[in-house]
Amino acid sequence: MKQYRIHVNGKTYDVAVEEIAESVGANLSGPQSTAASTPEAVPTSRAMPAGAEVISAPMPGKVLSIKVKTGQEVREGDLILMLEAMKMENDIFCGRSGKVLEIKVAEGAYVDTGDALVVIG
Repeated sequence: MKQYRIHVNGKTYDVAVEEIAESVGANLSGPQSTAASTPEAVPTSRAMPAGAEVISAPMPGKVLSIKVKTGQEVREGDLILMLEAMKMENDIFCGRSGKVLEIKVAEGAYVDTGDALVVIG
């Protein structure tokens, strides 16, 4: 067991974390996800245009809502989508002005850090 002190929203929590071997984790019982029940990213096959910017997931989480549509003009700082991570809603903003060329995820999809979310051109 390792002891940690965590600060969240001005409150301090002392926690103990037990490290388990990877092989033990594979045998844990509990809810199992299946590909059929998990929303997936929207597949695309188009090549990315020159000068386009890909907005990527800064952390793993679930896409709660997409605030833009393909073809929409956006400005730097506009809200692109909301991502739920660790039971917190995180706003993902546009890093530059342009046009939404492609939305690479669907609402309800689970994404990992670095996964492409939206392409801005």
